[in-house]
Amino acid sequence: MALNNIDWIIIIIFIVILTAIGLITSKRGGKDSASFFLSSRNMPWWLLGISMVATTFSLGTPNLITDMVRSGGVARNWLWWAFLLSGMLTVFVYARLWSRSRVMTDLEFYEIRYSGKIAGILRGFRAVFLGFFFNVFILASASLAFIKVTAIMTNINPVTALIIVSFIILLYSTLGGLKSILWTDFFLFIFAMSGAFIPAYFVISSPRIGGMSGFLQHAAIIDKLDLIPDFSDPLMAVIVFVIPLTIQWWAAWYPGSEPGGGGYVAQRMLSAKSEKHAVGATLFFNLIHYAIRPWPWIIVGLASLIIFPNIESMVDSFQDVPAKYIQNDIAYPVMLREFLPNGILGLVLASLVAAYMSTISTQINWGASYLVNDFYARFIKPNASEREKVLVGRIWTIMLIVFSIFLALFLENALQVFQYMLLIGAGTGLIYILRWFWWRINAWSELSAMVGAAVFSTVIILIEQLFLTRIDHTTVLIFGSELDLALWDALKFVLIVLLNTIVWLVVTLCTKPCDEKILISFYERTRPGGPGWKNVAQKTTLTASEREKDWNVPVGLVCMSLGCLAVFSLLFSIGHLIYGNLIYFTVMLIVSVISSVLLFKLWGKLFD
Repeated sequence: MALNNIDWIIIIIFIVILTAIGLITSKRGGKDSASFFLSSRNMPWWLLGISMVATTFSLGTPNLITDMVRSGGVARNWLWWAFLLSGMLTVFVYARLWSRSRVMTDLEFYEIRYSGKIAGILRGFRAVFLGFFFNVFILASASLAFIKVTAIMTNINPVTALIIVSFIILLYSTLGGLKSILWTDFFLFIFAMSGAFIPAYFVISSPRIGGMSGFLQHAAIIDKLDLIPDFSDPLMAVIVFVIPLTIQWWAAWYPGSEPGGGGYVAQRMLSAKSEKHAVGATLFFNLIHYAIRPWPWIIVGLASLIIFPNIESMVDSFQDVPAKYIQNDIAYPVMLREFLPNGILGLVLASLVAAYMSTISTQINWGASYLVNDFYARFIKPNASEREKVLVGRIWTIMLIVFSIFLALFLENALQVFQYMLLIGAGTGLIYILRWFWWRINAWSELSAMVGAAVFSTVIILIEQLFLTRIDHTTVLIFGSELDLALWDALKFVLIVLLNTIVWLVVTLCTKPCDEKILISFYERTRPGGPGWKNVAQKTTLTASEREKDWNVPVGLVCMSLGCLAVFSLLFSIGHLIYGNLIYFTVMLIVSVISSVLLFKLWGKLFD
């Protein structure tokens, strides 16, 4: 179904309202760099939590989940569900530490934790690598999703539409900074959540699907409904369940799920008015992100297998769309176009635009904060005025969008981008967890891990270019042997993690530790506590009772476990309710409620 006048009116009204909110809330947002990048550090937990959810509500996320469901069933979502463990670890262990650090960006951490010129070099290198190169890659993946959705759902040039929407994002992001982004995220969150649930209703109630009973019994999806992988196929269970839960969640650096916190999640925590608000924001984010939001996308992804059982069927139906864009991930916008009536179609398309705008606005502000605070003001012009920092931040905001639009034209599908990002950060995650609690970690540890991940990933990609041939969408031929594509992706990830971990551990033990003064200063500033700081802690001005009080990681780990149990149980209970399994739904809901009650009773001990 094509968009008509009522659809375009809805989209235009949405854009006008969003722009108005951004402009109204931009007052004093560019007063100084703390206002522009951290909204003056006085934001409440609920607004920050909603902003985190809205940011991860990327337009490419439903495409990615659809890709996973079509290629491996519902259980393949464990490739990202497993990141809940790192999310909950951030909530109950690291959110308080980030709040205490009082840094402007998480990269500023390097020069309060490490010593010597290498600490500054590392900070500058990561500012450019993450703030520009890696960030442009993330932005381009979101722009790719925008191009695909626009190409499928409208008859306008998708690149032209991308440029227009990007201009609107720049309008409020460059004026109001993070404050405008947070308040527009609040509006975008409401809009995008509504737009996620509406398609699932229309798709399932359609005569072509036959209602929920016909949907669940359809031969095309009946073997793809399991929430846990079928262990009768141990190879697939290891790939999509065991490896993500035992290795991937702590070993990989992935945006929004960084081990130990980081990126825009750290930016939100540093913007909170207190430690409690930082913890509350990240807890709310993880609850909505993992337990509530995935299900409408999963339903549409499953239903797409009934209507378009393979990629060839989509190619035949959409011959006006460039063939390179038609992968499994495009099935989501295809289903919207197939099933939604006019008016609703415009509303849902506006919600997808909302998801895109939220992700882009956060990423460009976050990336600009690195490039200004951790590169320009640190190395280029240390005496830059606050007004000049804001100006440079606005310039970088524009440049990031421009470069990302160009890169988006060379990418192909959402799952490809997801896997590349996992490889780029493979083997670095454990450092980001340990650096707070083991004094021996130094700047060389992190630098060697980043270089190792880049080198090993490049070697793997070169091997793929020279020796790998795709037989079809699920099988590859490498070194003369046929392998399942998912198995190959898992093997190369685990190999990089193993090699890179060995590299940075050897480098850590073979290089000098940080200066004692830096270690003492860091300990007194963040008070991490624990046996990993025993010798350093004894040399600080803190008393023994104060040091003992700071060590609440055991309580935090119990809270983390209860939080994961509560969220996963809620995720499963919703799934079983959709499937009509009322007994399992009730059991999982009870487990979620009990673990939540225990969690909130224990939570207070973190702040005693």
